[in-house]
Amino acid sequence: MGGKKVKLAFITKDTARKATYKIRVKGLMKKLNEITTLCEIKACAIVFNPEIVEPQIWPSIEGVQSVLNQFIHVPKFDRGRKMLNHESYLKENIEKLSEKLTKKTKENRKMKMTIQMYHFLEKGNIEGLSTVDHDDLTYVIDEKMEEINMKMMEMEINDQRAPRFVNGS
Repeated sequence: MGGKKVKLAFITKDTARKATYKIRVKGLMKKLNEITTLCEIKACAIVFNPEIVEPQIWPSIEGVQSVLNQFIHVPKFDRGRKMLNHESYLKENIEKLSEKLTKKTKENRKMKMTIQMYHFLEKGNIEGLSTVDHDDLTYVIDEKMEEINMKMMEMEINDQRAPRFVNGS
């Protein structure tokens, strides 16, 4: 069972902040211990607290040095490929969201032109369209015509496959 959702904001009350810090650091160290045990990987943690002179280190100074040395000896190309900083994370997210926006914009434009097409079919008047709207409307009409042709072909094929019954058989 998961815990309740916590609002991520600075805790203004000093005692509550210190208590939360102790609990969270303890939980972090426990999770690091679990992941190293379960997955047989090397991990370390260095936690700096401005109120305490010595940083908290897990598992030990030697363990941290061992992990850092191993990390340093990974070629820079491989290290950079697997690392993610704020800037690259945000760039990646912006790129994904831009692609989503472009896709949704195209979908909305197509939907608008489809509605416009039905409106023009009802009214019979296509005056006042810009060149871009006219081109988009032509595209939507062509697409709809293709759909209709495909459905008609399917119906013909299904009609040919259907068994024929003759009276008196």
